[in-house]
Amino acid sequence: MKSNVYLKDLRNKSVAELNTELVAAKKELFNLRFQNATNQLDNTGRITEVRKNIARIQTVITEQTKVAE
Repeated sequence: MKSNVYLKDLRNKSVAELNTELVAAKKELFNLRFQNATNQLDNTGRITEVRKNIARIQTVITEQTKVAE
């Protein structure tokens, strides 16, 4: 249910906003991987969650660019 709300929120944003959110998610993923490598990460499930969110953002960007064509 939580992912449906997140998807609705993503679909209401513009492509520029989605790109900035994508960059932020990729930075967060990098930081999580770095923390995991140095054994500082407590919640390893967050890596999977961020990876799925990146895929969701990229999917919505693709949907919106195809509609615009």
